[in-house]
Amino acid sequence: MISSLDSCFVFGRGFLFSRDENSKGGNKMNVFIGGAWPYANGSLHLGHISSLLSGDVLARYYRMKGENVLYVSGSDCNGTPITIRAKQEDVTPKEIADRYHKEFCACFEKLGFTYDCYTRTDSAHHHRIVQNIFLQLFDNGKIYKKEIEQAYCNRCEQFLPDRFVEGTCPQCGQDARGDQCDHCSKILEPLDLINKKCKICGDSPTTKQTEHFYFKLSAFQKELQQYVTNAKVKNLWRENAIQLSERYLMEGLPDRGVSRDLPIGVPVPVKGYEEKKIYVWIEAVSGYYAASKKWAEKNNVEDSIFWGNDTKTYYIHGKDNIPFHSIIWPSILMGIEKDCLPTHIVSNEYLTVEKKKLSTSKNWAVWVPDMIEKYHPDSIRYFLTINAPENRDSDFSWREFVYSHNSELLGAYGNFVNRTLKFIEKSFKGFVPDGKVDKSIMNEIQDLYKQIGSLIEGAHFKQALELLFHFIRRANKYFDAQQPWIQINESPNACKHTLATCIYIIANLAQLLSPFLPFSSNEVKVMLGISNFTWNPTDKYATAVKHVSPLFERIDVKTITMEIEKLHKQASL
Repeated sequence: MISSLDSCFVFGRGFLFSRDENSKGGNKMNVFIGGAWPYANGSLHLGHISSLLSGDVLARYYRMKGENVLYVSGSDCNGTPITIRAKQEDVTPKEIADRYHKEFCACFEKLGFTYDCYTRTDSAHHHRIVQNIFLQLFDNGKIYKKEIEQAYCNRCEQFLPDRFVEGTCPQCGQDARGDQCDHCSKILEPLDLINKKCKICGDSPTTKQTEHFYFKLSAFQKELQQYVTNAKVKNLWRENAIQLSERYLMEGLPDRGVSRDLPIGVPVPVKGYEEKKIYVWIEAVSGYYAASKKWAEKNNVEDSIFWGNDTKTYYIHGKDNIPFHSIIWPSILMGIEKDCLPTHIVSNEYLTVEKKKLSTSKNWAVWVPDMIEKYHPDSIRYFLTINAPENRDSDFSWREFVYSHNSELLGAYGNFVNRTLKFIEKSFKGFVPDGKVDKSIMNEIQDLYKQIGSLIEGAHFKQALELLFHFIRRANKYFDAQQPWIQINESPNACKHTLATCIYIIANLAQLLSPFLPFSSNEVKVMLGISNFTWNPTDKYATAVKHVSPLFERIDVKTITMEIEKLHKQASL
């Protein structure tokens, strides 16, 4: 059933140029950013946000530079996990999808995500675009029909989609699903599993003959090999994406089934096969193209500039989604003759929680709806960026979260802003002193824009934020060394120079930190009367500060014990 909530949620500022400029592309860079689509079968946890947050950092940064940005994603409402959840709760899949899609939208908005279009895979629009892609591949000879044996549960009286089959991975011996092993990342077929069981009833499935459509993935082996090699040479992908993609290519790419006997999903648009559904691994990644078309339709503009070979594209996801973005999606784009293959694969490793593997089934997770109700969104964004699993697994620790907030956000950044502005309020009645900004600091900040920009564009977000906070700590040392509380009496002009320099630092920090910490940056924007954020050094701020208040409040360290106890308690239920 197609959802009636066929809408496109826009969280960001939207597009930056007019329709006339759009038709020509202007002189701006075209940047397409696609965030992975979370399954709408349960609440978001910090692992989701950890792997998706960098997409928003990129979007905010490129918009500040004035580039043409399209940032899209959506809720995966067609997947087997939703059907399983619906069976467990004895409700319809649509009720599950509606509930969690609405919750996802609220969570992303509260965390400051600026999607230009956040949609869903059970919309009529998505169905139509995916079916068009299927037919293009079919007409181009990249999809064909084939008789196969498929897992069938006699007790449930149905063919079993991949995620309805569980067992042991034949490669690493760990527990796995019928589509992929999360331990060794091997892409599987349900019949590959050892000791197969039906996820619904627990019985061992048999096999039955059926006819399905297959994607000729093997036909793209040579092109994909060259594509991955180019990405490696240019250092555009994370190392895990390169290694995993090279492994798949070395093993040889098999043709893969693109249809399944599923209760919900996008119907196969071929006469006589309408009851079969287009399989999620080809349907979900096609959502990027569908969301782009949805955005264009809603804003009455063209999206073609984002699907040419001059577009810079970033695909943001976790490790388990690498092959779908580095192998499957590029081959689909080749199959429909689109030139815009992913240029940057931004694939995080896994996030653990208190040194243990995150597990939704065991309730060992920090749930986003709960966290955003209690903690500053910039605290969450800061911690998940500075501790991001960019190159290896990283851990979420309540102790580290609280101490990093108190020492870095409050103690370093918030302290520098507050002590400067409060001093100006007290000693200059809120008027910014007419002093000279230290030239060496101006030069250093100018270099920071170049360094931070380069790191963001190269998807080194952790390193960028570390560099900014290194500068913030030095800014505090500058304030201490200048001693404006003494200068104001002994050398008033020197005091004015010190405070003018500090205000200059704060205004530019707000801009430099805005992609990472948008909420506190916006507060500084108001306090200093900055009209617009751009990615250039600024001295454009008001002559007086206003509405001065602390950017962050201290988190009581007792929170650490409370949150850890809560985590253990929820996992034991």
